[in-house]
Amino acid sequence: MKPCAGLTSITNHSMALPILEFLKRILSDFDTSHRESAAALTGVEVRELENIFALLLLGSFIGLPAPPSFLAVELLPFMERELKVLNSRARDAGDMLAEMCGTIGID
Repeated sequence: MKPCAGLTSITNHSMALPILEFLKRILSDFDTSHRESAAALTGVEVRELENIFALLLLGSFIGLPAPPSFLAVELLPFMERELKVLNSRARDAGDMLAEMCGTIGID
């Protein structure tokens, strides 16, 4: 007996929908995972850029060439948050490479 051609196409079409939905869900989860990872890395980079900014302005305390003093004095009111970050980083000094590897997921 030969199956009806119409029945075969209906069966194949109904099986294709769950597979397509499954693939869409996998790709969506993959995309979400990578977006979260990129956001975490961006947060780490922002913290490091804040540290660099603070070191550029207050580098004379550790022996780096200082920017012109009038520029540093004008930017000081805007550096309240950076000074707090600098103090907390000095207090909680850790291994930045290890932190980045932990964020990426490298063991």
